[in-house]
Amino acid sequence: SESLVVCDVAEDLVEKLRKFRFRKETNNAAIISKLKSLPTKGISPDELKDELPERQPKTFIVYSYKYLHDDGRVSYPLCFIFSSPVGCKPEQQMMYAGSKNKLVQTAELTKVFEIRNTEDLTEEWLRERLGYFH
Repeated sequence: SESLVVCDVAEDLVEKLRKFRFRKETNNAAIISKLKSLPTKGISPDELKDELPERQPKTFIVYSYKYLHDDGRVSYPLCFIFSSPVGCKPEQQMMYAGSKNKLVQTAELTKVFEIRNTEDLTEEWLRERLGYFH
C-alpha cells in the first residue's frame, strides 16, 4: 500500500536539492522547507531547532553538515530531518509522513532522522545519529 501524499515534489525543489547536494562550500547549510523553501547557510543544529514549529508537523530540513571524523577526515553528509512533534493530530501525522516519504524517495535522501521534540535537535544528537553511517 502506498502512503498518502498531500503534495507533489516540485521539479524546481528537486533541482535545488541536487545542486545543494553537490555544492562546493564547506560550511553547514540547510534548506528549510515549510510552505516554501528557505535556504539557510552557516546554520548550526542548535539554530535549526528554532526554525521548527513545536506542535505542527510541517517542516522538512535538508541539512548539509560538516562532519569531522575521529581519524581527521571531513565529510559533508546530506541529512533529512523532519519534525514529528508529540501532541499533533494523527491525521496531520499521516499526511505529513506520506509527503515526507515522497520527498525522501524523489530526492534520494538516505540519512533520514525524525525529531519528536524540537529541543532534542543539537549537534550532539546529529553526530550520534550520523555515527551509525560512518
